[in-house]
Amino acid sequence: MYTVYILQDDENRLYKGLTNNLSRRIQEHRRGKTKSTRNLKNVKVVYKELHNNLETARRRELYLKTAAGRRFIKTKIKTSDQIFMSQ
Repeated sequence: MYTVYILQDDENRLYKGLTNNLSRRIQEHRRGKTKSTRNLKNVKVVYKELHNNLETARRRELYLKTAAGRRFIKTKIKTSDQIFMSQ
């Protein structure tokens, strides 16, 4: 099982990622082990999707990084402070 996820920090900056172990990956982000999120403070998961295979998950992660994907994220995050989970 693979998880496509989005992190948000205190300054509302977003990071989109993909992992097969979300709890481990979040800890790596919080400990500064990931270069691209090292400067993000107090990250929290604001969105996640579960996928059965790596190819599908990777395509979805790449989509979320496009302009259309960013618009999709913006509408999801604005509608609620809850973590969105999609399968």
